[in-house]
Amino acid sequence: MMRRVVITGIGLCAPGGVGRKDFWEFITSGRTATRPVSLFDASAYRSRMAAEVDWDPAAQGFDAHETVRFDRMVQFALTCLREAMQDSGVDQETVEPGRIGVSIGTAIGCTMGLESQYAAVSNSGADWLVDHTKAAPWIFDYFVPTSLAREIAWAAGAEGPTTVVSTGCTSGMDAVGHAFELVREGSADVMVTGASDAPISPITVACFDSIKATSPSNDDPEHACKPFDLRRNGFVLGEGAAVLVLEEYEHARKRGAHIYAEMAGFATRANAHHMTGLRADGHEMAEAIRVAVGQARLDLDSLGYISAHGSGTRQNDVHETTAMKKSLGETAYRVPVSSIKAAIGHALGSVGAIELATCALAIDTGVVPPTANLEVADPECDLDYVPRTARDGRVDAALSVASGFGGFQSAAVLKGPRSWT
Repeated sequence: MMRRVVITGIGLCAPGGVGRKDFWEFITSGRTATRPVSLFDASAYRSRMAAEVDWDPAAQGFDAHETVRFDRMVQFALTCLREAMQDSGVDQETVEPGRIGVSIGTAIGCTMGLESQYAAVSNSGADWLVDHTKAAPWIFDYFVPTSLAREIAWAAGAEGPTTVVSTGCTSGMDAVGHAFELVREGSADVMVTGASDAPISPITVACFDSIKATSPSNDDPEHACKPFDLRRNGFVLGEGAAVLVLEEYEHARKRGAHIYAEMAGFATRANAHHMTGLRADGHEMAEAIRVAVGQARLDLDSLGYISAHGSGTRQNDVHETTAMKKSLGETAYRVPVSSIKAAIGHALGSVGAIELATCALAIDTGVVPPTANLEVADPECDLDYVPRTARDGRVDAALSVASGFGGFQSAAVLKGPRSWT
């Protein structure tokens, strides 16, 4: 018999709020963190805005050496880890280290560190032949995404299964899904999981500029990201991290841990269709939703919130609206749906973990966050997208979906205590 898996710890680092409390206050306020890029000179780019984390490494406990050595995304992840572990109360005195694992996601790894090192060894790109003697001694860590999992495992004292998941923009959800499966099957009692990305750098902005995926509305960055709105014209890049502590239910219950929600279902599919394109019928996302809901044995009457991928591109918004209708039927019209990307931007691989944390907090607090900036409804997107203002109401269960380049489509179901069977 498969074991039950619950969330007992949450750590968050996102635009608008570092820490679980500040994040939740911001995300439910209807405000947005999108603004002109300040991390580098973006004046030459098509899209010159992003949702940046207000980040002070020293204030988060990193010394001068760690601030230089750790890529920004590693700093985010370690900060979230500390909060999540403290929130959960799990440590090596409550669980044997070999029964603690790590599953962490990232779409682009240490891009900021790699970019800075390339500038150092190539004289800011002027020299074709690079000078390796000018590289930092830890440059290898920037090349291998596994360095993120290593730092998390060392900091958590985790000696169990440890891995990095990198599946583009579904990385965060897929990492949590992998952790869920390991606890469920008995390979670990506790999994430290989530994702981190810090993509606001020249190379990343240039890549999205070239395919015109990001919004060019630089004159009004606060309102540039408009998921499900008829006037939308692309997403806004973001950054951040989320770390969740997943734990076997009986293990958590016996030690009296606070349980945010049960993770009850997860599925992922691919469209085998196009690198960036989506099939209009939404079949693969609908299938991921159907399988996750079935695995969770979810009574659709208890579904109280859907966290949409909601990137703010017409292709995505119509695709997932169709997929929700196809998989959920009339329930899709009844359940509130929202996208937090309007507020915090699209943090690529980490945003799926941030959105799962959002679902857990919605269940725990009974508040559904809004879709900021949604003012002019798109007739093709005709569900209840909770425009601009958060909504109070009991959330017995939540569904989160994620969509990524390469055709990846993932879905996860969280259940609150009132919907446990």
